[in-house]
Amino acid sequence: MIKKAPLGRFLSGNPYPNGLTDGLFYREKMRAIHRVAPKETGGSGQVLEIGGGRSGLASILYPEAEIVTLDIDPELAEHQPSWTNSTFICGNACSLPFADDSFDIVTLFDVLEHIEDDRLAAQEALRVVRPGGQVLISTPEAKWHYPYFSVMKRCCPHESELMQEWGHVRRGYKDPELAALFDRSPERRATFINPVTAFFHDVSFSRLGRRRRKVLYALAAPLTMVGYLMHRPSTRGTETAFAWRK
Repeated sequence: MIKKAPLGRFLSGNPYPNGLTDGLFYREKMRAIHRVAPKETGGSGQVLEIGGGRSGLASILYPEAEIVTLDIDPELAEHQPSWTNSTFICGNACSLPFADDSFDIVTLFDVLEHIEDDRLAAQEALRVVRPGGQVLISTPEAKWHYPYFSVMKRCCPHESELMQEWGHVRRGYKDPELAALFDRSPERRATFINPVTAFFHDVSFSRLGRRRRKVLYALAAPLTMVGYLMHRPSTRGTETAFAWRK
């Protein structure tokens, strides 16, 4: 069994250089994932990260585990973080090149909303995870939007533009929709990016220059930090992390 990294160590792996301003939303995502992830991998400690791209999140979460990173883009093989303990495989989430019951944990962090046949991807993840193992995912809510877009639309790209840039085939999910994909309700869930902290998220994706962003961050920092520290797994959020047990 491989133990999960302590929260502080995990959060220190935030790939955003300004993790408390531009990257606060990613820090929130990481905290939610940490909240739902099991303390130990179980079994031999083999983890499959589907759609891992270049983030290396699974390697940060379980630093001593044997990680397989699968992504449909073969060019990402050349852009894996040097510190990850992972093997890159180019493959399709809807047709995983692994035998049944191969992994202790399978992750789909911000992946399902990019896949047309999300039902097949969910079932494939369940197929390759061992009995008693877990599938971890993160995804936006079905009604995801810029909370402050109405007042920031002059300096923010339109949401439809972002959806296209990010390659979304759907905006997000309602909880019952995800339960239907996996044929069961999740064992654990934790939201992230609440109505208070979302202001930093909107500023970070705006077209504002660095100086103006820094001013807005400074003005909103006291309230934002309270919103971050007070956020609980059940707090209203625009995105959510889930854990399913097979």
